[in-house]
Amino acid sequence: MSVTFTQYFDGSFQGILRWHQLDALWEKVRAQPEGWYASLVGEALPDAPLSAEALEQFIREMDTLLREEHDYDYCGLVYADNPATPTMIKIYDPHNMGSSCGCSGERIWPRWVLSHLKPEPLAETAPLPGNRKRWWQKLFG
Repeated sequence: MSVTFTQYFDGSFQGILRWHQLDALWEKVRAQPEGWYASLVGEALPDAPLSAEALEQFIREMDTLLREEHDYDYCGLVYADNPATPTMIKIYDPHNMGSSCGCSGERIWPRWVLSHLKPEPLAETAPLPGNRKRWWQKLFG
């Protein structure tokens, strides 16, 4: 029995709490660049995995965005299924983190997903800010 993207997405993930842990995660992804899909939650899904060059550009641009817009000495925006051998990575928007205690009852969706599984539509409920759409379009046309 194979697991679907959505089933895997709802599974267990580990938080990447420190910036050096994010650096290590990016290196793991770079070491195995084949087969990664990048998606912007709530937007059109990719038909094919990224090329190695597009993956590298995604990592560089995403890393810059996260560090510039989350000006703290910790990361806490990225979650991986397995940081040592990642298959799926959820990346949260620094400007849409929601309540840290989760007491609002509202599900906060990641803004971006990097995955070896071909993405499926998710029930994104929060409107996508125009600046994120423009950033994505600049990155992937």
